Amino acid sequence: MSFQLPAPVPGARIIGLGSTQPEHVVTNHDLALRVETNDQWIRDRVGIVERRIADKDTSLVDMAVEAGSRAVLDSGLAPTDIDTVIVATCTMTAPIPNAAAQTADRIGIKAPAAFDLNAACAGFCYALATGADLIRAGSAKNVLVIGSEKLSDWIDWDDRSTCIIFADGAGAAVVTGAQTPDEVGVGPVSWGSAGDMAPVIHILEDTTGKLFQEGQSVFRWATTKIAPVALDAIAKAGLTPADIDVLVPHQANLRIVEAVAKRLRKEGARDEMRVADDIIHSGNTSSASIPMALDHMRTAGTVRSGEIALLVGFGAGLSFAGQVVRVP
Repeated sequence: MSFQLPAPVPGARIIGLGSTQPEHVVTNHDLALRVETNDQWIRDRVGIVERRIADKDTSLVDMAVEAGSRAVLDSGLAPTDIDTVIVATCTMTAPIPNAAAQTADRIGIKAPAAFDLNAACAGFCYALATGADLIRAGSAKNVLVIGSEKLSDWIDWDDRSTCIIFADGAGAAVVTGAQTPDEVGVGPVSWGSAGDMAPVIHILEDTTGKLFQEGQSVFRWATTKIAPVALDAIAKAGLTPADIDVLVPHQANLRIVEAVAKRLRKEGARDEMRVADDIIHSGNTSSASIPMALDHMRTAGTVRSGEIALLVGFGAGLSFAGQVVRVP
């Protein structure tokens, strides 16, 4: 007896993007009124000028719904065409019910496969790779991948080391099948984890329940370990650094972003390769940062349809991933 298996497709491609951010802007000067810091100190260390913070009545799911709805509209599909929803997040305040099922229902996607994925700052890349593989294997046809975070729920606003960095927002992409090899727009993933780094970034287990981070340890790890992941993702896609039009890394710290770009240029990337710097005005939004930055660049016209983008996620989840994608 043999099982009937769905017919696979050559791969997957992104056909829609969407994002959203809270309206409330918190500047470096605002933070200086609460903790011992100043605008120049924050700019020098993390490159952030301002960040968006959601109000207490706006949930992570609310932002996922907005970003996901915009991505579906951009894709040209109807909500009923989506059969799988993946929400990458590390900031749900309760694990049940999951964000994905709630988000899908509110968008109008009825009874899809729906699950949350927690790889923190690498979450969107993990979710995109999972969605693309589901499509390639024939288990899904159209996947809505969302990164949504409300980090403000987990921040100690009197802790200078974390309150200056993190913010809220959501970004999303619709992924569908590529019917021919030439249509493939999501490259193979290069991914892994670093569980030995657990002591340097975690949620405190005492009564505060807030995010703790050893910033210098994370910085040293990211600036030495992430560029090789990016280069491996390029190689797995059968490309070279010179083929990359735009680098869209997780927006963790502007100095880390610049270090990764510098290493890629040393390895052959073009000087004119554009680099996402969304962190300057958006802060670090963990799994939301990559799709949000890519959507912002497309809206601003600094990246165009058909160009090759390198996505690199890394950080708080002790996970990392890189992928090459074609911009929709």
